[in-house]
Amino acid sequence: MRVRQIEVFHAVYVSGSISAAARTLQVSQPSVSKVLHHAEDQLGFKLFALVRGRLVPTDEGHALFREVDEAFERLRSLQQTAKNIRTHGGGHIRLAVVPSLGLSVAPRAIARFRARHPGVTFDVQTLHHDELFRSLYERESDLAIAYNPPAHSRMTCIPLGQAELAVLFERKAFSAPGSRFPLSRLDGSDVIGLASSGPIGDLLDAELKRQNVVIREVVSAQTFYVAAALARYGAGVTIVDEFTARASVTLDMGFLPLEPAVRFNIGCVHLEDRPISAVSSEFVSHFKEALSDDRDVPAAA
Repeated sequence: MRVRQIEVFHAVYVSGSISAAARTLQVSQPSVSKVLHHAEDQLGFKLFALVRGRLVPTDEGHALFREVDEAFERLRSLQQTAKNIRTHGGGHIRLAVVPSLGLSVAPRAIARFRARHPGVTFDVQTLHHDELFRSLYERESDLAIAYNPPAHSRMTCIPLGQAELAVLFERKAFSAPGSRFPLSRLDGSDVIGLASSGPIGDLLDAELKRQNVVIREVVSAQTFYVAAALARYGAGVTIVDEFTARASVTLDMGFLPLEPAVRFNIGCVHLEDRPISAVSSEFVSHFKEALSDDRDVPAAA
């Protein structure tokens, strides 16, 4: 199929009619019909059938759309990038990032990067661990920044450094615990946990079992930031990544890294068959610097 045929087929499939597709593409209805019929002639099968006055995709049309939709998204991304380069001399970066970095480190990295490269535009989405890599596979993002990204033959990982887990608590609840927080001190305590914590949760669970520490998970949250907010309102103590902990420090809230340390890797992942552009590579360097800057906030009991 030619590019124009892909655009027309996609528009008709999504909009459900020739007239709606014509409006979307800003062309005449006869033009849409002509391109669609030509595509069907070349393919050798019908893409749509008229059922009770409505245009309905055939089984072949449904099957083809799954492939066409991916091609269409890649085409749209290409067109957007070309437009940005033509208009601003920049580029376009689609970034997927874990929520705890998407609410602190990523905004700072993007702001600094755009100050130097105002022609570069971004799409940013915060996603949980498994969703990050799904967004790569489905071509919805170019870069995915994750904690402990898995090794995979289809993915290339750029190491960004390491981080560790920390205990976030009300200062009045724990008096002078030292420079680190012994995990054993939480034995029998009410703790705010995560409903879907991925590989970081697995690391913590393994350490709890190793030390035979039993905690009572009284509230379950979807993200580290929600867990931190719950801790600020007195719902309990929580164990979060160090970036969330640093962003949550107040006069009433403190944090300390765990003892023993529970560390994990931070990596920027892209598909092996889609090498990152020069502008994306430079942004990754900025992100790595932003990670280091965030550590300027010291642990505080």
